[in-house]
Amino acid sequence: MEPAPLSFAGEIRRLEEARHHDPFALLGPHTDGEGTVVRVWLPDATCARLLPLDEEMQRFDESALFVWHGDRDRLPRHYRIRWWDGDGVRHEHHDPYAFPAQLGDFDLHLFGEGSHRQAWRFLGAHLREVEGVTGTLFAVWAPNAERVSVVGDFNRWDGRRHPMRSRGSSGVWELFIPGVGAGALYKFEIRSRLDGSLHLKSDPYGRGFELRPATAAWVVGPSDHTWEDGHWMAEREGLDWQHAAISCYEVHLGSWQRDERGHFLDYRELARRLVDFVRDNGYTHIELLPITEHPLDASWGYQTTGFFAPTSRFGSPDDFRWFVDHCHQNGIGVILDWVPGHFPRDAHGLMRFDGTALYEHEDPRRGEHRDWGTLIFNYGRNEVRSFLLSSALYWLQEFHLDGLRVDAVASMLYLDYSRGPGEWVPNIHGGRENLEAIDFLRELNRVTHGDCPGSVTIAEESTAWPQVTRPTWVGGLGFSMKWNMGWMHDTLEYMAQDPIYRHYHHDRLTFGLMYAFSENFLLPFSHDEVVHGKGSMINKMPGDAWRRFANLRLLYTYMFTYPGKKLLFMGNDFAQYREWNYDGGLDWGVLEQPEHRGLLGLVRDLNHLYRQERSLHHDDFTADGFQWIDCHDAAQSVLSFIRRGAGEEMVVVLNFTPVPRHGYRIGVPRPGPWREVFNSDSRFYGGSDTGNGGLLAAEERPWMDQPASLSLTLPPLAGIVLKPG
Repeated sequence: MEPAPLSFAGEIRRLEEARHHDPFALLGPHTDGEGTVVRVWLPDATCARLLPLDEEMQRFDESALFVWHGDRDRLPRHYRIRWWDGDGVRHEHHDPYAFPAQLGDFDLHLFGEGSHRQAWRFLGAHLREVEGVTGTLFAVWAPNAERVSVVGDFNRWDGRRHPMRSRGSSGVWELFIPGVGAGALYKFEIRSRLDGSLHLKSDPYGRGFELRPATAAWVVGPSDHTWEDGHWMAEREGLDWQHAAISCYEVHLGSWQRDERGHFLDYRELARRLVDFVRDNGYTHIELLPITEHPLDASWGYQTTGFFAPTSRFGSPDDFRWFVDHCHQNGIGVILDWVPGHFPRDAHGLMRFDGTALYEHEDPRRGEHRDWGTLIFNYGRNEVRSFLLSSALYWLQEFHLDGLRVDAVASMLYLDYSRGPGEWVPNIHGGRENLEAIDFLRELNRVTHGDCPGSVTIAEESTAWPQVTRPTWVGGLGFSMKWNMGWMHDTLEYMAQDPIYRHYHHDRLTFGLMYAFSENFLLPFSHDEVVHGKGSMINKMPGDAWRRFANLRLLYTYMFTYPGKKLLFMGNDFAQYREWNYDGGLDWGVLEQPEHRGLLGLVRDLNHLYRQERSLHHDDFTADGFQWIDCHDAAQSVLSFIRRGAGEEMVVVLNFTPVPRHGYRIGVPRPGPWREVFNSDSRFYGGSDTGNGGLLAAEERPWMDQPASLSLTLPPLAGIVLKPG
């Protein structure tokens, strides 16, 4: 053929060097005078033919470019290319560069302004039929790329074969590849326009990934799952969750139980076993440590790389849908631990995605968490907001989840979080508040609550930031609930004291009521308290074996009768001796011992009591639900209080010493009969069975500002619950 003009030769060279920014300008069908020219780029091809005309294509100047010239009317709309590689293997496919752009301008506009709530529907990989031809549409955001290619098991992972179309100022690249179907593995190969560096990246919007340590996404087809939780979802929309009992069983799916060979259970088997356990033990919800895809088991899921993908450790996305559906059909809600506060530095992930700080801040004073070795999202960037908002809604809408527990909120709110002087940059007003993150969190809560009625958001926020759970329209962050970290730390510090010294620390128990109703609090004894040398819950308790178990029974009685929703981490409920280990199942064998069975029975009965008695949950978030009877008896380390709700009331008395108290008088709100409906010292739980069996009669004898009073026997290291009638 004639030597190529210099400009055309430059185009060829850019294709050869895999740095062409606009491959559609050269490849595919183009008008050429009165006829049409078709150009295809086929690295490793020895020859090619244009079908169905079955005419030979000419190799251009010993390059990988093959060309056909002909009359415009003869060229079919969707021609195919047949070619042979150097091994003599025949290949045949439609030409991807014969198809027009597929993404709508409105999607690109919403994404660019940071308001797209379902960006997963157009970014990522989606099976599609275009003008009768089936294939997969790939799309990715990489605004600072010189060239982006789809690479996968369908093109030998060769970035020269499928360079993508740039959608201009949106920064989005797309390519429809005919013939690529569900299950195909793929990544994006990105060449930075700044320095020409190559980056092989997993799809940020990938909805399914290979089992770690492999990191490619796979093309996920339409769901085959038929939801059967319609009744649950309809009821959830109208649920008055603020006045409902909420008791969460926090679970790490990889280490709750394993099979007889020590391997992971799949989502479906986990659902069957978990639902039976959780339902029998009275919990209302399962709260999952992150099952968003992550490469490192030791991160427990908190270093997420797949913000739209259930981890493949336990099965497919439809398997996870089955998990949630099975929970709902059995009356159990599902909450997901979701991590928008940071992301890992894995080379295949979001870090410097297109050769620049795209998802993170360029300045490490804003873009790095040095404590965790992770990166911080740039919440002020519109496309990042669309990414995170879409991720949140994806889990709630596509998997019917009932809520999100948002990890590490404090690290998002403060620019100086875990930073010394000179290690952070003030906001535009000179303050330490991360204004962009605050705005994002408010939008997150507005969007999730508005688009997914009945869903909740729970903040893990460990500071005194005001109005975390107050509506956005009054200046709050808009979360449904907040973990009560102050109560948790104070309580565990108190319980760690030998009872002989507890009277010096009495305020650790009473101080929490000074702020108990300033937020909608959830009381957590979570995974964070039983790792990294902190000891298991049973080993936090002082004394000999009997006292440790009695203390733990008392602690849980205090928790379930204290204002606030509840959360217990797996293994805490039956007093596993060793710290939690993510790399193996729980020590279920200890349940062969009566004291462990007794503790699990106590938690079961507390859950049922908490759910059945409206006075223990209806007004968890308001001062109307609580009244001290006596908070001043530090000398004997005894607390007594009234819980009220929906016109009902109960009295709780807690003895934090191993000394039984006989003839202990407390005031009660009414004279007449009272019943001891719960006693943590019951022999059924492994206690000494000291208490107040049968009916009690309250005298019309005013005491402690109450109109009547009772003389009680307080069991050692135990709590009792009394109910009128």
